[in-house]
Amino acid sequence: MAEFISFDDNVEVNGETVATIINSFPEYLTGIVIRILKEHGIDNPTSGQWYSQQLWLNAFKEISDKFGSNTLFEIGKALPSNAKFPSNIDSIEKALISIDEAYQINHRGGNIGFYKLVEFNEKLKSAVMHCNNPYPCEFDRGIITAMARKFRPVDSNFPEALLDKSKPNRKNGADESWYIVSW
Repeated sequence: MAEFISFDDNVEVNGETVATIINSFPEYLTGIVIRILKEHGIDNPTSGQWYSQQLWLNAFKEISDKFGSNTLFEIGKALPSNAKFPSNIDSIEKALISIDEAYQINHRGGNIGFYKLVEFNEKLKSAVMHCNNPYPCEFDRGIITAMARKFRPVDSNFPEALLDKSKPNRKNGADESWYIVSW
């Protein structure tokens, strides 16, 4: 698989998550984003409603083609402010773990994939995330970066998540991508 292709035709995503796309754009561009969503079968995404993940990914792909990868990164960074996340987060480690918890809450209906913290080293201020899902790499990088920045330790540098290009990644057709997080 690759970016923008759902693992399972039955997977749905909630309206809060879909609305993230709209909310992450400046007001003067929201009309374009709403039109793109509507053209792909998502008209007026509403909190509490569920939508086909593939339809959302189709709209997401068009938005990516129109606005570029930096926009995907910004949409990912906006997600923690708009989607449902666990409330007991008080550290960068818990923040990175919570990405999968939030993903599971905001998706349903089949094989949705996952986000997994596979390595965490507080002393070296680094972590490794393994992401197996159909979302674009820059979107995932934005989510990971936002959560790391929001919950970074006081004595840390500005957190950054980078795609590990030495491992399989969705940009190259894999089902998964790996990210190195530092702070």
